[in-house]
Amino acid sequence: MSIQPLMPKATAVWLVENTALSFDQIADFCKLHTLEIKAIADGDAAQGIKGLDPILTGQLTREEIEQAEADPKHTLKLADAKVRLPEAKRKKGPRYTPVSRRQDRPNAILWLVRSHPELKDSQIMRLVGTTKSTIQAIRDRSHWNAASLSPLDPVTLGLCSQIDLDLEVHRAAKEKPAEPDHGVTLLPAEVTTAKPVDEEPEHVKKPNEELDVQAVFAKLKQIGGKGE
Repeated sequence: MSIQPLMPKATAVWLVENTALSFDQIADFCKLHTLEIKAIADGDAAQGIKGLDPILTGQLTREEIEQAEADPKHTLKLADAKVRLPEAKRKKGPRYTPVSRRQDRPNAILWLVRSHPELKDSQIMRLVGTTKSTIQAIRDRSHWNAASLSPLDPVTLGLCSQIDLDLEVHRAAKEKPAEPDHGVTLLPAEVTTAKPVDEEPEHVKKPNEELDVQAVFAKLKQIGGKGE
């Protein structure tokens, strides 16, 4: 990504007035169009703009300018910054929501409450930039426009990114306590000691039980003797 110098038009004015650089070189360095640089040189543009010396601001060195003046094909390069400013940290707090999107927040909250009930109110507040009272009103259907709300994905609405949503869902899943494992439980004693329903008394013979052959012959012989 190309980096634009500080106050590019004012820098271009100074380079046009104080150097022999070509229009193309100045345009490339200041990230402006060549015709705009020509208009500055002709006095048709940037009237009233005071030139900004890029050497004093530390954006160019005199040696870099002299080298570019000697070689029209040389591309000017920004000098390395002598002081490194730390990146601005993002302030904690509700996400800013554009005015044009604020009317969609209740629909997004309803979607989050239904689709991801594991999310805390504080997480929903970070995602769509709302208040705890609004979330509670949507949860218990006491919101003034509850009858007209419809769940809509906040990512589709442009209220948050998919990365932010996935991060909050993953965080909520990690913080959710695991359900207790009761393990395998033993059956009650009355169940384990109870007789099966189809169990029969011992004196009742089953159909497939083998007959006593000797007893049968003795019975037949007794019947035959009585007949004599």
